[in-house]
Amino acid sequence: MRNDPVRKRIWITAALLVAGALALHGISHGERIPLHKILADFPLTLGGWQGQDMPISDDVLRVAGVSDYVNRLYTDGQGDSVGFYVGYYESQRTGDTIHSPKHCLPGGGWTPLDSSRLKINLNSGRAVTVNDYIIGKGLDRQVVLYWYQSQGRVVASEYWARCWLIVDAITRDRTDGALVRVIAPASSGIPQARTVAEAFVKDAFPELKHFLPD
Repeated sequence: MRNDPVRKRIWITAALLVAGALALHGISHGERIPLHKILADFPLTLGGWQGQDMPISDDVLRVAGVSDYVNRLYTDGQGDSVGFYVGYYESQRTGDTIHSPKHCLPGGGWTPLDSSRLKINLNSGRAVTVNDYIIGKGLDRQVVLYWYQSQGRVVASEYWARCWLIVDAITRDRTDGALVRVIAPASSGIPQARTVAEAFVKDAFPELKHFLPD
């Protein structure tokens, strides 16, 4: 029987990821990379946005395994709002790894409706590509923009985030990283919610460098 090339590539990729994960846990567990500043100091005022802290329960934090986090609701003077979350991990070698929103949000009753990528041209001239995720609960819809950020990289793909984690563990003895997520309610439609979320990302992104290690 002729081998299926696609299936073969899938098995090879899976084997490499498993081997990398084993190597990751076999290396010294001593490194922990702290933040430049605690995330509680992330600005409450960003451009025209004003933030309000939204604490997360201890049970949820234990499951998430984050070293530090910020979770806020930001609103502007136009009636728009976004949820903003950054979860940081000093090390991902002890079983505490970044949880993909694709796995966490359905657990909150939200159903995934669509998933794509969005290129955002930042005010600095840099362009970043993030996940553009549409979720629904009943008649409610939300736009979720999220990405993985570590050592100056912005990565949308869970697969490539995992690959970089393994490479950095081997070559730099580092497994620190963060999940950054922006959620905008789509009461005025998906395109408007996406525009609001993208505008917030442009305001928030420059501040991240003051907190997340390069």
